[in-house]
Amino acid sequence: MIRQFRLFCRALAAAVLVIAAAAPAGALEIKKVTTPKGLTAWLVEDHTVPMVAVNFAFAGGAAADPADKSGLASFLSAMLDEGAGKLTSQQFQAREEDLAMRMSFSAGQDWFSGSFKTLTRNRDASFAMLKLALNAPRFDEGPLERVRRQLLVSLRSKSQNPDHIAFSAFRKLLFGKHPYARDADGSEAGVKAVTADDLRALRKKLFARSGLLIAVSGDIDAKTLARLLDETFGGLPESSGMPETPKPVITPAAETKIISRPIPQTIIVMGNEGLLRSDPDFIPAYIANFILGGGGFGSRLTEEVREKRGLTYSVYSAMYAYRKAGVFFASAGTRNEKAPEALKVMKAEIARMASEGPTEKELEEAKTYLIGSYPLRYDSNAKIAANLLAIQRDHLGIDYIQNRTAMIKAVTLEQVKKAARKILRAEGLKTILLGKPVLKK
Repeated sequence: MIRQFRLFCRALAAAVLVIAAAAPAGALEIKKVTTPKGLTAWLVEDHTVPMVAVNFAFAGGAAADPADKSGLASFLSAMLDEGAGKLTSQQFQAREEDLAMRMSFSAGQDWFSGSFKTLTRNRDASFAMLKLALNAPRFDEGPLERVRRQLLVSLRSKSQNPDHIAFSAFRKLLFGKHPYARDADGSEAGVKAVTADDLRALRKKLFARSGLLIAVSGDIDAKTLARLLDETFGGLPESSGMPETPKPVITPAAETKIISRPIPQTIIVMGNEGLLRSDPDFIPAYIANFILGGGGFGSRLTEEVREKRGLTYSVYSAMYAYRKAGVFFASAGTRNEKAPEALKVMKAEIARMASEGPTEKELEEAKTYLIGSYPLRYDSNAKIAANLLAIQRDHLGIDYIQNRTAMIKAVTLEQVKKAARKILRAEGLKTILLGKPVLKK
């Protein structure tokens, strides 16, 4: 079975390489557009389809929510298409439908993001709708209370989800009282406490030209884009009023917390402090994690925990980088009576990767897949805009797409081993067990 999965992964990588050869991501021409008002954006022109995709982000997010109004930024993201200017909520959304535009907003811990797609023929009118949403949201009482109810229903639903409970507990174990420990969507008490004035105050502080990132792909040229960006964002304040998020202090000591729930499976989440995206060891560490558990079928965790022992349907590991902290974690769900064995095997594989690193063969297969699959992230205007924005957020540079293949090819086995030792600390894992784990006394 293991050999079959390896053959499958190799065949998939080979197929992906064929796609990559036909449409290399590095062939994208990314233009840096600077507007008369000093705004900047990255643009990929594509006039084959009459559509434009725009992604943007303001520096600041849920980590800056007041402790007693946790969920404020998320609440704001849900209210921006609920009426603006002279348009009521119903009128605003009807106008969006008429224009066949799709606009959305979201609040992460570090960024407040937005995106929209529109047909070329409705381009100017769609940008005008975005301008209204950002500059003149209404926060009328009726829509506000309806959205509040929706947010509360969502929070209550998530509070019953075992995976959500386990990961929330893991964040608290890792980050303690730091804002990263909180759910970006907030708490019931926080959402109940938010007022229209709170939303207005946050909008005024958050939406500013400094710290604004913009990525655009589709049927638009640089001159037209510069005009529309100034019309849309140019009236915002120059400077943000958002506070700087402090760097969290993460203790290296191992901790284990058991959360009792009457469910047939135990959810396991374990991890430790990871790397910032700017860390020079990030790419070698990313490759090490891919081989450990980030690569799905064929990864070590899948083979050892699922294929050899049948302890779980899904097991994986991942890396995540906030602006002020990185996180490494691994997760699985297993039958309660098998929790000790699954936990032992997962820790053993983390320790083995840290002490031995991957083999040369594993490294080369990982490189092949990571290089070959990358163009699939850029097969639509929406994906292009979203990925260009992500590259900007991580400060990787406008030439990152062109350089990425060479960067991955250049990674050596010793670099991956060093990064694995740096990020994988089996003796210092913060561990959550949620369910009814049958632990040996």
